[in-house]
Amino acid sequence: MGSARGKIDFHGYFPGVVGRITEVHAVYYHEHWGFDATFETQVGGELSEFIREFQKNRDGLWVATRGGGFAGSVVIDGRKAIDEGARLRWFIVVPDLQGSGLGNALMARAVAFCEDRGYERVYLWTFKGLESARILYERYKFCLCEERDVTQWGQNLREQKYERIFRD
Repeated sequence: MGSARGKIDFHGYFPGVVGRITEVHAVYYHEHWGFDATFETQVGGELSEFIREFQKNRDGLWVATRGGGFAGSVVIDGRKAIDEGARLRWFIVVPDLQGSGLGNALMARAVAFCEDRGYERVYLWTFKGLESARILYERYKFCLCEERDVTQWGQNLREQKYERIFRD
């Protein structure tokens, strides 16, 4: 993937990736949504656990870089795929690349991985207000299946669960 904004490369795990994904999430959601430190610690802790338990035939990790710098990420966490479905997590594109097609490229990789692994379903948790992400989820046939009001990360949010069914 390349454009006037620079060539994008895609990687799996590399040393430092947990910190980079965590930092980009923490900074973005603090600046744009007022999330507090509990969000950063949750992302860092859960992402560390995911990497520690990572199995390449079950889980997927895609990290996009541009010029060696972090550009975006998405994860498929298959640890509970049999009971609950695979979980799409830590999907983010840095602000200066939002709208560039990078989110679409990451989502395409994640959904194709789920299809290739024969997962029956994939789901994600998000919150109301992330309109560009919602449009992308719907483009990839995710449907809103649950909503609830929560107080977390220092904010009152309308949490949403989206799901895509591959097989019934």
